[in-house]
Amino acid sequence: MGILEILAGGNLLIPIVVVVLFFISAAIKIVREYERLVVFRLGRLIGEKGPGLVFVIPVVDRIERISLRIITLDVPTQEVITRDNVTTSVNAVVYYRVVDPNRAVNNVEEFKMATAQLAQTTLRSVAGQAELDELLSEREKLNQKIQGILDDATDPWGIKVTAVEIKDVVIPEALQKAISRQATAERERRAVIVQAEGEKAAAGKIAEAAKILSSEEGGFYVRLLRTLPEIAGQQGSIIAFPLPVEFRHLLPDPGKLKANE
Repeated sequence: MGILEILAGGNLLIPIVVVVLFFISAAIKIVREYERLVVFRLGRLIGEKGPGLVFVIPVVDRIERISLRIITLDVPTQEVITRDNVTTSVNAVVYYRVVDPNRAVNNVEEFKMATAQLAQTTLRSVAGQAELDELLSEREKLNQKIQGILDDATDPWGIKVTAVEIKDVVIPEALQKAISRQATAERERRAVIVQAEGEKAAAGKIAEAAKILSSEEGGFYVRLLRTLPEIAGQQGSIIAFPLPVEFRHLLPDPGKLKANE
């Protein structure tokens, strides 16, 4: 009878050991450095725990594992009508992270989906309030505006938006050609202005040089002699060699010649 009692006790001990081991394994949680456990005990929020070795009460405690690393959210392409009535497509990328796991679990259901939907609507709203030129040339300002709106809206959820970048703006092909023509016309306008400014500066220098040459006797003649070697080097050129104005008194008077005739 004593042996049967020992065997019966041994058979009962094995299930107890199995239950204890299962209870211990369920109670021990390993939390990584970038994670936190949000613990609910009988439905009440206990708080966040971790990192490291964390003990919970099986069956009684329910846990949510939250990552604190930066999450990259790719905002899908949104069809937008800008303030100047141009239809365009805009997409963006949003970087955010959880700074308060308790609020991320307790204040919003599926904070990732909520943030994604909010990012899409905010992108459409901000892009719709801007003109096409702003979307193309002032993206940094629009990025900061979108980030500020998202950050304020997600703050009650324990989320911090760290950066927003508009990736691409797609405009219709016909409008691309119009923008290209506008850019070409702008470059031509600048070229004409630069050329006119150069001619104005050159005219001023020429006038200044003429004034200096006219103030000195024989100045124009010396300048002519300096120019002749450049002309003589060209084949088939005809050189007109005028008499210096200083020698005009040596020429006969046309009036007297006519009278003698």
